[in-house]
Amino acid sequence: MTSADGYGDSTRCVSSVGSAHSPGQPMQLGPVFAAPYQLSEDEGSESDTYARASNPGWRGLEAALGILEGADHVVVTGSGMSAVTVTLRSLLQAGDTVVVPSDGYYQVRRYAEEALALLGIGVREVSTTGMGDASFAELLSGLPGRVVVVAETPSNPMLDVVDLRALAVVCHRVGAILVVDNTTPTPLGQRPLELGADVVVASGTKALSGHSDLLMGYIATSDADIAAKVERERLLSGTVLGPFETWLAHRSLGTAGLRFGRHCDNAQALADMLSGHPAVMSVRYPGLHTDPSYVVASEQMHRFGGLVSIELESAAAFHSFVSASELVTSATSFGGIHTTADRRARWGDQVSEGFVRISCGIEDTEDLLTDIQRALGGLTSGR
Repeated sequence: MTSADGYGDSTRCVSSVGSAHSPGQPMQLGPVFAAPYQLSEDEGSESDTYARASNPGWRGLEAALGILEGADHVVVTGSGMSAVTVTLRSLLQAGDTVVVPSDGYYQVRRYAEEALALLGIGVREVSTTGMGDASFAELLSGLPGRVVVVAETPSNPMLDVVDLRALAVVCHRVGAILVVDNTTPTPLGQRPLELGADVVVASGTKALSGHSDLLMGYIATSDADIAAKVERERLLSGTVLGPFETWLAHRSLGTAGLRFGRHCDNAQALADMLSGHPAVMSVRYPGLHTDPSYVVASEQMHRFGGLVSIELESAAAFHSFVSASELVTSATSFGGIHTTADRRARWGDQVSEGFVRISCGIEDTEDLLTDIQRALGGLTSGR
């Protein structure tokens, strides 16, 4: 699918990281390290004085991310989690309320409960599907102070989807700010700002950088006031992205379209194959026509992502599956070039002991399907 500017994902990715045409100069900038910047006699005229405040590496990466997210402003941070915390600290104060997904990334709930609540900020948990219920508007209208709603769609790890257009209308009707965690689909799969979100937060650690070799987060918005607040919070809190990680992430964006396309193709093929597999008790993937999220996902997502969640009979079945596979590695995080599997109950998610989140890599599709089919061959299901 092409974007509004007429280019496909890979063309947009390659174009976003290129530098202005200048004979004798590289097509893409190399690392810009945090060396001391030379000051001018005309004090205050410099574009950069200290790397924690601003630097050309950040500006290049932020400009590329802005193209992909369709955002006027992007602020990069040291991790996806820091993107969330910087955003919430910027938007909330004592007496306000934050609504977080009860089934999303668990560290967001922990941060709200263990840090924001101590600052006098009210915390409410609502499931992803609950944010799409008719009663959600009534809940929001009764919450005190400024209200910030954090949505994660598709949710991690259940892959539930909420209708972002409808959610944005509900939030804005009562003056709430909608923040969307876009880590799972990436801007190549979904552009929340175009669907009505006020702010996008994401972990660039995952599929966008895609090589499992750096930590990075970012905040994207087209609201200049919000952008100024989060940039100030990044400066004062020091939750910054290092210069080498900045360069690695910028370099990696050029191939994001190719990599993410293979992630999605592999995930779709895997979900189709596992839907009727005797060793698999259930399969969740927004791209499956039988998935409860399919209708909404197909209306707001360009691609359905590289994650497939399945349920095996037990934890022992999961370990047997991984041991028997030659291509699947047991690992948390996701979005890298290798296919990995994570038993989510070990982290405290409210799922069954055999619930597994599979992150499809960029292996050849037939090789991956053959390997997983063979690895599951010795298991029996509880059906």
